[in-house]
Amino acid sequence: MTRKFQYKVVPSAWLEQNGRRLDCGPYMSGATEAKALLRKHSTIPLRELTTKIFHAGRESRVWVDSPEYGVPFMGSTDILAADLSNLSLISKKQVASKPSFIIRKGWTLITRSGTVGRMAYARSEMDGIACSEDVMRVVADENTILPGYIYAFLSSRFGVPLVVSGTYGAIIQHIEPHHIAGLPVPRLGKVEEQAHELAQRAAELLTKYQANLHKATALFFESVGLKDITFAEWHSWGTDCGFTAPVDVHSFRALNFNPRFNHLCERIKQGPWKPLSKLCIDDTLKSGPRFKRVDAEPEHSFQLIGQKQIFCLRPEGRWIAKNSIGDEVLVPAGSILVAAQGTLGESELFCRSEFITRSAIKKAYSQHFLRIVADEERIERGALFAFIRSEMAFRMFRSISTGSKLQDFHYSALPLLPIPYPDLDVRRRCNDLTNKAYEMRDKAIQLEDEARVLVERAIEEGVQ
Repeated sequence: MTRKFQYKVVPSAWLEQNGRRLDCGPYMSGATEAKALLRKHSTIPLRELTTKIFHAGRESRVWVDSPEYGVPFMGSTDILAADLSNLSLISKKQVASKPSFIIRKGWTLITRSGTVGRMAYARSEMDGIACSEDVMRVVADENTILPGYIYAFLSSRFGVPLVVSGTYGAIIQHIEPHHIAGLPVPRLGKVEEQAHELAQRAAELLTKYQANLHKATALFFESVGLKDITFAEWHSWGTDCGFTAPVDVHSFRALNFNPRFNHLCERIKQGPWKPLSKLCIDDTLKSGPRFKRVDAEPEHSFQLIGQKQIFCLRPEGRWIAKNSIGDEVLVPAGSILVAAQGTLGESELFCRSEFITRSAIKKAYSQHFLRIVADEERIERGALFAFIRSEMAFRMFRSISTGSKLQDFHYSALPLLPIPYPDLDVRRRCNDLTNKAYEMRDKAIQLEDEARVLVERAIEEGVQ
């Protein structure tokens, strides 16, 4: 294995400008070059353009099972997620006693611990939910500057280096509000309004994306006389211990015969249903191929997405040489990928699913996903995803797991899972809602990119 080291000759004047810091972060990040370019513009310190820059502060969390007693809670990874449906719940009492947990729409969110400098623009479905102390909040003074422009600048290739240049820590990197309070923000006139408008439209589209997915899932269930279960409902049915059940030759694991799982299956079988294998293209209900990772430059590579990346709004992975793997790492449009290895912790990704369409089909996917490819003569792919993304499907998948520490699916039980089967008209409507959702998601990403490019070009060209 080879490592590519970076180096840079640093003028002594840069040491003075950065408080005589001798760690490489401020000099290798590009922050010094960014500051030099920003001197061509009229700039104002970030602190003068915001009402506050803060994080929630460290505090142990009290988790609850029911939305009646809890508020959805985002960690530093969750702010980057596309779908916020499966967040853990923190106690309403704890949030009430510490309002700094709460996020409001229009804020710029910045990860401040571990991987520093990843950002998100708080959209409508984030408004009022709680967020970790590992996320810094930048609250624009809307009488002075537009919040969408603040986000576009801070997340640009000029803003990010300035943010991360203030990091400290040996093993785990950190950043504090005072490290970015003096960050110079250029005033760009009409460009600010244009960037804000693009960021706002992107946020609105992501909200509609989320709403469409919820609508598709609800329609799918209602059409067959069912309702999706909740986290709290599942746990109210008891535990997976203290029961008797007849076993078969495929499994001796108690979890595979638990009463809660059987209850879900019986619910589905009271209406129209089909086994999962009967809805999929033959020989596709399996995990991906194993292969050796050979790194290469992007023009000769596939971008490889794993379980940790796939649920992000912008999945990013390592670049793997095309000539070392082949097309089997790609999946057809409309494939459903389910995280196929992991543990049974409630916040773990194991058994969560994602729909692969549009720009996502250009990426490669690791062997750690179950590939579900619907036969479109039997069920529309977007309609099947409307069910697979549900809490009911998630619990059914987890109930057929096997393994000791690291879990996988029991591939003898997988084809037999019962899937509700709505009428053709409903399936088509669910399929349309799902595909429209992902169309809006791609458009939102495009608009965010346009906002950044607009700001970057204005800074480079000196546009006011």
